[in-house]
Amino acid sequence: MAKKALITGASSGIGKAIAVKFAENGYHLIITGRREERLKKLADGLKDRFSIEVLELCMDIRNKDSVFATLENISEQWTDIDVLINNAGLAVGVDKIYEGEIEDWERMIDTNIKGLLYVSRAVMPQMVKNNNGHIINIGSIAGKEVYPNGNVYCGTKHAVDAITKAMRIDALDHNIRVTQIAPGAVETEFSIVRYKGNKDKAKNVYKGFEPLQAEDIAEVTWFAANQPKHVNINDLVIMPTAQANASTFNKSGNKK
Repeated sequence: MAKKALITGASSGIGKAIAVKFAENGYHLIITGRREERLKKLADGLKDRFSIEVLELCMDIRNKDSVFATLENISEQWTDIDVLINNAGLAVGVDKIYEGEIEDWERMIDTNIKGLLYVSRAVMPQMVKNNNGHIINIGSIAGKEVYPNGNVYCGTKHAVDAITKAMRIDALDHNIRVTQIAPGAVETEFSIVRYKGNKDKAKNVYKGFEPLQAEDIAEVTWFAANQPKHVNINDLVIMPTAQANASTFNKSGNKK
């Protein structure tokens, strides 16, 4: 087979855009997510458009047993994964810590940290055996700074930042590249999830400026993955032109 990439959280947003970008460049794909119908629709579309092979795995990366059982039982033709893209992640709630909902905290910690670790632990041994591979973790500007009402979400993305650095050290002797891509404001389902389905509040997040789109993150992910073997993009922060840092925006209405 040609090169293969595994993308978590591929049923929508950034993960879906990354899947399209890698498919159009000839990669065969393993795509994971919780929404089986969306995964199947994406897989069928990619196979038709780009004549590639796609394996869809419906699983919740928070479920350790499901992750290991699923990934340890894929057919041999899929085991040599060249690129792992840990994209699945979310923010839930905008409460201050002393008003926070524990279930929201656990959902973010279980997805953003533990889920990333579970998938990486399942995939990395084969990369070590092959002395080859590339892991790309989709972090956030929230992993570089802390902003009002971001508390636990920022904490999980700071963990991703640290884990990425640790992965790079641990994988160094095995020619495995490790990259973090840390976006600022990207207009996807992210804010809808954060505001628990309130689309009006979610829409206001991006009002008055032009945010990044999922395709922008897919482009830089492909850029990182497509470097020569001796080149590793350690850390890439990407922001909208109208965003200076995690909480400073130019919302003067300059939006296409």
